[in-house]
Amino acid sequence: MSFPAAFSLKLPGWVRRASEECGARVSDEEMAAFAVELAMLNVVKRGGGPFGAAVFEAGSGRLVSAGVNMVVAGGFSAAHAEILAICLAQSALGTHRLDLNPPRSHVLAASAQPCSMCFGALAWSGISRLVCAARRSDVERIAGFDEGPMPRRWIRELGKRGISVGTDVLRKQACEALKAFADSGGKVY
Repeated sequence: MSFPAAFSLKLPGWVRRASEECGARVSDEEMAAFAVELAMLNVVKRGGGPFGAAVFEAGSGRLVSAGVNMVVAGGFSAAHAEILAICLAQSALGTHRLDLNPPRSHVLAASAQPCSMCFGALAWSGISRLVCAARRSDVERIAGFDEGPMPRRWIRELGKRGISVGTDVLRKQACEALKAFADSGGKVY
């Protein structure tokens, strides 16, 4: 039986251009604004689901990586914005955990609360803080996505692993991206 030995995903060029213009973002609101901007651009550019995420170095606010949802465009069910942002940050820093080599704190800003898959990835990513805009209930109600099972006390579970969480940061703006996706007839997978 023959099977592929590798796979590849490449972010759209507009993500790199937006990242180059991003600049340092120190506050939760500034970081969330960039993730929400990526989500809205992904809808406008018809790149995929209405989700954006970015990894920032805590303290300096330096952008380490960015990701957008590429599930349909890339043909990979795991190509969620958060997963791509985390993987690209780990690649950029040459480590499998963002809190190693050298030890640093990193923030993942996401346009929405993580789905069950992204929640699982956070636990081993080395992220020290998660900032989310829209709630999972917004994602399900407005855009029609199934976010999967989640522990009821998910914030506490992340806290046990040293990950602090900020929620509802620019929620209204994130919901606008979800609505734009729904109104455009975007593909729900």
